[in-house]
Amino acid sequence: MRAGGDGTGWLPRMNRRQFLEAVAVGLVATPALGSLPSGKLPTRALGRTGLHVPILGFGSGSRFLMYKDEDKAIEAVNRAIDLGITYIDTAHAYGDGKSEERIGRVMASRRKEVTLATKLTARTADEARRQIELSLKRLRTDHLEVLHIHELKGIEDLAAIEARGGVLEALYEAREQKTTRAIGITCHAQPAALRTALERHDFDCTQMALNAGLARMADTSGGIKATLMGSSGFEGLALPVATRKRMGVIAMKVFGQEQLIGAASVESLLTYALSLPISLASVGMPRLEHIEHNAVFARSFVAMPARERQRLQESIESGRKLAMHQFFRDHQDA
Repeated sequence: MRAGGDGTGWLPRMNRRQFLEAVAVGLVATPALGSLPSGKLPTRALGRTGLHVPILGFGSGSRFLMYKDEDKAIEAVNRAIDLGITYIDTAHAYGDGKSEERIGRVMASRRKEVTLATKLTARTADEARRQIELSLKRLRTDHLEVLHIHELKGIEDLAAIEARGGVLEALYEAREQKTTRAIGITCHAQPAALRTALERHDFDCTQMALNAGLARMADTSGGIKATLMGSSGFEGLALPVATRKRMGVIAMKVFGQEQLIGAASVESLLTYALSLPISLASVGMPRLEHIEHNAVFARSFVAMPARERQRLQESIESGRKLAMHQFFRDHQDA
């Protein structure tokens, strides 16, 4: 069984084959692979950046690295762009640079079609500058649309980020020098820390774990537990700050890193996230047919009413929610 860092809990471990089969369940029927025409997806403003982005982004982390064949990986990126999934989300550390290098092969000819985002693990300005330089080289570009500080881990981590000589200095510098149009910060499991970061600093966007299982999960004196109050989790703590400050919001982990598969349909989980006040959802798509399915879904997206979102939250058992919360506390991004 797998839950979080203690190795006990709610969910059976899925191998790669089982995961790939599971994420196909519940998706809308689509034409045969390769027959879906090219076109645009619905778009939304990326906060106050002046950019408009498709509601669905191509996540290039662990699920992208499941493409073991390089040509298949490149085919996947090209197919996503063809179908209007033109927000590409990667990171300096994904696959020790393999993700950025793959994306770079496509950017060599298709850079103008894409909103390109990457993330830095650095916590000092000097290291961040080195990572930016290497990321640009891998991505075969001289600029980015979005540059994030990767994976805020808590208040102590925030102190390092914002300290004199910290990574935040390098991000402000990169934006001023137009190396990137927008700067942001991402977070998987510390909504209170993210709220503080967003309140204190001049970020243009943010990326956070938003799904029906993490909603209304709160740290209390008695431990992690579900709460009926709305002022908990990323939805209750960080998302309102981002909305008030007109930041672009990118949802990630909408399927709970596979842990919500089976608790609800893939389609309803994605609908839930896209019905929040966000710009887009970044989704890993480890098979070519997932790209086709998700493009069809995005084109026909209809928002989920608030009451239905609440029912979906309540339908997920507390043990599964707790297991996922603990998992993300110990999660190391790809």
